[in-house]
Amino acid sequence: MTTQDVTGHDLPPGTTHATVGDREPGALALGLPSGLPGSGASGFDSHHPPEAALRGDCVHCGFCLPTCPTYVLWGEEMDSPRGRIHLMNVVAEGAPLDDATARHWDQCLGCMACVTACPSGVQYDKLIEATRAQVERHHERTWRERLQRAAIFSLFPYPRRLRAARGPLRAYQALRLASIVRSPVVQRVLPRQLATMEALAPRLGPVPEIADVTPAVGTKRRTVGFLRGCVQGAFFPDVNAATVQVLAAEGCEVHAPRTAGCCGALSGHAGREDDAIRFAKRTIDQLDALDSVVVNAAGCGSQMKDYGYLLRDEPSPWPQRATAFSERVRDVTELLVELGTVAPRHPLPVTIAYHDACHLAHAQGIRAQPRALLAEVPGVTVREIPEGDLCCGSAGVYNLLQPEPAAQLGERKARNVLATGAELLVTANPGCWMQVTTALAGLGHRMPVAHPMQLLAASIGGKSREQLLTAALDGPGTLAPG
Repeated sequence: MTTQDVTGHDLPPGTTHATVGDREPGALALGLPSGLPGSGASGFDSHHPPEAALRGDCVHCGFCLPTCPTYVLWGEEMDSPRGRIHLMNVVAEGAPLDDATARHWDQCLGCMACVTACPSGVQYDKLIEATRAQVERHHERTWRERLQRAAIFSLFPYPRRLRAARGPLRAYQALRLASIVRSPVVQRVLPRQLATMEALAPRLGPVPEIADVTPAVGTKRRTVGFLRGCVQGAFFPDVNAATVQVLAAEGCEVHAPRTAGCCGALSGHAGREDDAIRFAKRTIDQLDALDSVVVNAAGCGSQMKDYGYLLRDEPSPWPQRATAFSERVRDVTELLVELGTVAPRHPLPVTIAYHDACHLAHAQGIRAQPRALLAEVPGVTVREIPEGDLCCGSAGVYNLLQPEPAAQLGERKARNVLATGAELLVTANPGCWMQVTTALAGLGHRMPVAHPMQLLAASIGGKSREQLLTAALDGPGTLAPG
């Protein structure tokens, strides 16, 4: 019996998907003949296909393999970055964009750990997003997949719709209906994606008021625009309130317009290019006049820093505006380190495990800044998480679209968090927050979790260790009761 690649061609005898990439770089053709089946024309359309020059940067060295979550899980070459780039080459040369090929691209988390690891500087982020846009335009999904994606992308990027959903969700939590939904009988018949969405939903509480303009405390050092966001604003408003409190304490006048909603990250990372462009233009319009634009969610910051590339083909002056805007975008930890902190810190004797969100560490290269700010708090001890660079499985809406591998990665991350022996988990992305706490609960552990800005706000505000840990275990945004 012969082994076949995803286009249906036989691989050389003794070759498997897991080993083919270990051959010489020029042999990564997987045994395919030079003339692939098809018309000879590209299987991609002419609108922003994955660029040949960027694909050509990959020399198939294999440094990406141990950093890729799906390759770590399955050992399949086509579920590694270089394997997926090979599939891009295959389709670009005329092979059909079929179900099997699309599945390998869908199974990529887009965590960008491979970008960090790659010695050749392959811009995999641009390649996978361009490829996913092609998939969205040309791949016929099942009706279930279309329905699920339509539900996700008609809800999560829209703050007003999310706020409207808060009422029914709070009632659901208050009535403790989760105990019924999570019973073995219901779980057997409930679709996995719906069960995952229900389990991930954070505890909801009162929404703290954030003014459109918050004055700086003391001498004003910077005027900043702050993105409230969609999921962050609706489900983690306490994180937003803490962020504004810290920025103001550090001498920033904070402009947080209510009309500045989704930045387009969820859409852009899923290949929904038109939606991403529309959200980007609205975000630029809302925040363009300010000295700096501050973000407290890793995925949002990554997307906003890429607006110049996203809007490169839009009519003038959009490319220029987008590029200038992106240059002013800062993660909140990045901005605070640039400014230098001045607000007094009160002691908080607590041991924390700091989780690097992928779109902060890999996509933006921001690792030292959060750790430096946490280390400024007297009494805080930061412990590193084993396999810290491996994605937790959240990856935007990946855990909703690919719940099985996401759950495996979430459990792996949760076990590594527990291995630190820390009292508090700190992370700078709402998706990671929900994913890891849900995985911890699946292992029978409840652990306090907080955003770095919540810890800083507690220190600046003089809160006690007990107040911090209680809020981080049972406050809004934490794991909802079962």
